[in-house]
Amino acid sequence: MVQRASDRWISITLSVLLHGALAAALVYGWVMFRGERRASPTPPIQASVIDARTLQGMEQPAPQPAAAPQPAPAEDMGPPPPTPEERAQREAQEQKAAEQRAAAEKAAVERAVAEQAAAAKAAAEKAAAAKAAAQKAAADKAAAARAAAERARQDEQDRRDREADLKRSLAAEEHAQAARNGAAVANWASLIAAKITHAWLRPPTAKAGIDCMLNVTQVPGGEVTQVSIGECNGDQAVRESIEAAVYRASPLPPPPDPSLFDRNLKIEFKPD
Repeated sequence: MVQRASDRWISITLSVLLHGALAAALVYGWVMFRGERRASPTPPIQASVIDARTLQGMEQPAPQPAAAPQPAPAEDMGPPPPTPEERAQREAQEQKAAEQRAAAEKAAVERAVAEQAAAAKAAAEKAAAAKAAAQKAAADKAAAARAAAERARQDEQDRRDREADLKRSLAAEEHAQAARNGAAVANWASLIAAKITHAWLRPPTAKAGIDCMLNVTQVPGGEVTQVSIGECNGDQAVRESIEAAVYRASPLPPPPDPSLFDRNLKIEFKPD
């Protein structure tokens, strides 16, 4: 059987009242006993001297009756036990107080649970916001990296295109310059060959169709410093006559462009 909280409190209250009544009864009896002793002090003793012989002839006095015992004070039983109505009222009050405490505890628990839920929700929202911010930052960083890579690729492509255009332009310019220089050099070589031919004294052994390659070394100003005969279809007399003609033609005609000047020249000598 489960004991109710109200029954337990009633038992405790009755026990406390009973012990209090017993203690009050003991105190009351002790106080009454002390008061009676103070109220009836012991009378003084009156005595006379009697001879022993007289005592022998005297009758023994009758014994005095014993004093009647003092009645014990009535024990204080304390306050009367509560009536059923009072007990019911007290139980109702205790029940109401218990319900109020339970309601307060329930409200406190619900408030704590609500606060916990709010804190958890706030933490989750904060974590979600931080995650979203991190994802956005990562996405922005990736986009910036892609844009930078695309710019770098485009810049590299533009640089390669510029280099290719420059190379094509240089090649075209070099080709044109080579063509111009080639024509100018050919014209200059023909002038030199013409001057050497004009200075050549044809030997009797020279046959028609003379064709010889001349290696001529000159210094700025056109002065010839050295001559050698390469491939040649003439005899020794023809070779010596051509070499002498090169020295007689010195100084050689200058090039049309000073940048075309070359110390070592290869001249084809074909007098016919």
